[in-house]
Amino acid sequence: MDKQKKIVIVGAGEFAEIAYEYFTHDSEYEVVGFSVEQAFLIHNTLFGLPITPFENIENVFPSSECEVFVAVTFTKLNRIRTRLYQAAKTKGYKMASYVSSKAFVWHNAKIGENCFIFENNVVQHFSHIGNNVILWSGNHIGHRSVVRDNCFLSSHVVVSGYCVVGENCFLGVNSTLNDHIVVGKNCLIGSGSLVVKNTEAGKIYTGSPAVASKVGTFRYFNIH
Repeated sequence: MDKQKKIVIVGAGEFAEIAYEYFTHDSEYEVVGFSVEQAFLIHNTLFGLPITPFENIENVFPSSECEVFVAVTFTKLNRIRTRLYQAAKTKGYKMASYVSSKAFVWHNAKIGENCFIFENNVVQHFSHIGNNVILWSGNHIGHRSVVRDNCFLSSHVVVSGYCVVGENCFLGVNSTLNDHIVVGKNCLIGSGSLVVKNTEAGKIYTGSPAVASKVGTFRYFNIH
């Protein structure tokens, strides 16, 4: 595949290494470097490419020449990835998205910026994936469903038709939403949980059928 665009990956951990692999072998992007915040800069290179302090990334990789992808998982219920995504946009960068060549995305589905969609995802008719969303491998996003900004869906999650997943949510492995479910923002849906009713914002839901925990996500993730 011809490398027509240059990209800098923000992050230097496991997800950043995975993003490097996928962008390198299954996209039109050439990865030219990495970037982390100065406080987390331990090494100067990764895969033979420079790791630049995020605070002055624009001096090394100008926004006129490079796009950016923020490769951070769901730390602090997606807050860290979201903060860096917004900071990169403020610096003037165009935010890249990756969609695996082995994913199925229907032609009228919409996918936002700074998204990463792994292999074997199914994104159906008129569904909408917001900005800064991670779909790990093997998820199903049903017809006319919406996954709003800054969410992280792990693997083998089923979002049935006409659902809405609110901002900043995390959906665990093998969790399932029935048709027409609305998941409030800032929710955590535990692995293997079956959601049969709409959820309240800021809650942790586990079980089948899923019920809310007494501890909310803000306390669980120590978010202030």
